Amino acid sequence: MIEIYTDGSSRGNPGAGGYGVVLISKVHRVRKELSAGYRLTTNNRMELLAVIVGLEALKIIPSQVLIYSDSQYVVNSVEKGWLMGWEKKDFKDKKNADLWKRFLKIYRQHQVRFQWVRGHSGNPENERCDVLATAAADGKELAIDEGYENEDK
Repeated sequence: MIEIYTDGSSRGNPGAGGYGVVLISKVHRVRKELSAGYRLTTNNRMELLAVIVGLEALKIIPSQVLIYSDSQYVVNSVEKGWLMGWEKKDFKDKKNADLWKRFLKIYRQHQVRFQWVRGHSGNPENERCDVLATAAADGKELAIDEGYENEDK
């Protein structure tokens, strides 16, 4: 079982944003941190991108994965089945379709469960993800979130 903790952040919504990810494999004694910042994005995009990047970083396919996220948007979209309905309608009128399609591609390669955690409640790994995400959003070399900046608004 691999544990992935994720968090997204934006300075304004939209605004500069970032994500933070902590991957933990107790079996392989591995702990890895990932983060990146973007010049213009939304909080929900960064929350979802954190999950995607965490899954894409996995070397063993398939893996059993438990994702901890404080994003009800991400957790509920998957766990309550909303995402599958959106996919059936080809994401018509849904925001973040580019990221949801990317998510589904990697999600289907693993056995994934989600666990919602309350943000800023003292969970050490969630707190670390928050630090990574906000530091990335505040960084100087921010990437372009092509999916957001080129999306029809």
